[in-house]
Amino acid sequence: MRRFLRVGGRLACGLAVLLLAPVPGLAALAGMAAVGAGPPVFAAAALTVFASVFYLGLLLCVPRPRAVWGRRVRAVALLGVEALAVWQVSAAVLTAPGAGVPAPRVAGQREWELPTGSRLAYVKAAAGKPAGAPVIVLQGRGDLAGDAAFFGVLAADGRDVYVYDPLGTGRSQRLADPQGYGLPRDVADLEAIRDELAAGRIVLIGHGTGAQLAAAYLGAFPGRVERVVFSSPAPLRTAAAIGFPAGPQPPWPGVDARMLAIQTLLRVEPKAARAFAGDGELDARLDRQRRLTAAAHHCPGAGAAPVVPGAGGYASLAARPLARPAAAGVPVLLIKGSCDFQPWSSIRDYPRGRLVYLREAGHAAYADAPGPYLKAVRRFLAGENPGIPAGERPPTYRGPA
Repeated sequence: MRRFLRVGGRLACGLAVLLLAPVPGLAALAGMAAVGAGPPVFAAAALTVFASVFYLGLLLCVPRPRAVWGRRVRAVALLGVEALAVWQVSAAVLTAPGAGVPAPRVAGQREWELPTGSRLAYVKAAAGKPAGAPVIVLQGRGDLAGDAAFFGVLAADGRDVYVYDPLGTGRSQRLADPQGYGLPRDVADLEAIRDELAAGRIVLIGHGTGAQLAAAYLGAFPGRVERVVFSSPAPLRTAAAIGFPAGPQPPWPGVDARMLAIQTLLRVEPKAARAFAGDGELDARLDRQRRLTAAAHHCPGAGAAPVVPGAGGYASLAARPLARPAAAGVPVLLIKGSCDFQPWSSIRDYPRGRLVYLREAGHAAYADAPGPYLKAVRRFLAGENPGIPAGERPPTYRGPA
């Protein structure tokens, strides 16, 4: 009985060591990256530590035979299993998937070279005779050409309309250090854009995560915002729950050994993560995620629009901490679809205003209900108050609470 318990305990310890072998490997990866080692060095260190711990687990699982020939067979078998495991893990960690397709250049595309150091791609829809503050559309990392075509019709009402790819996304500049992404840089870029346009005040239309940027800018420069539209707004209270340097990562489809290594590096040294896996790889991963979740942007059965590549993998992981800003007397319009995957509670994160509720529209509200959406925005920009005061969710709302 004692022998059975001893063998059973040894086997349990060995299995535990085998299962936990990646942990010290990831710790070695993080430690070497933190002291400035390059990808070949920190990858080799991680794999060496993993191999050593994994072999220890194998030794614990298989008792040492008394016979000499048995010990030799055991050694050969363990080394074979070890080699196979290390080869599989090395291939999974070191083999980079194909890079994503770069976002194609769109008709009318221009670039801003901003004093912040950012180079941003944008499209302008010019009004014949500008008679109001310019409209700046803040995408949720969407379709530059499609959004420019949709919101560009507002130029017919006497306002220049600008749609741009935020830093690190689409056709805009990528940073060497991913830690440079985030709301502070995006707000600085937006203020530089306003200054570039020589506009005393601007109108903001922020969709999805673009609403977070609109809210951040409103909080920082309330006197420079004439009106603001928060369209299918992403929650502000969870804006800091993603990315680096701390906080849980958002779900990525098919998280594999290589992505675990990337996420570990982002915790300790974002520049090392980008050196290990470039922008093209992270863009491709995000594009794949967006394709898999494209249908969730619409009501069930409505289908999904094609996904434009090159959204910006590292920029999407940046932490975006933000408290609820005060409206400071700025008129606010909230637009929410009945099938939006963002929770209804997200509208309470934003300044109080008028709410336009669109039935049979999902997160991509302006794609699902373009006519009612555009009518509400036009009325709001004309000084009217469309919709109702924002309040409790209606009974027909099908999204999360």
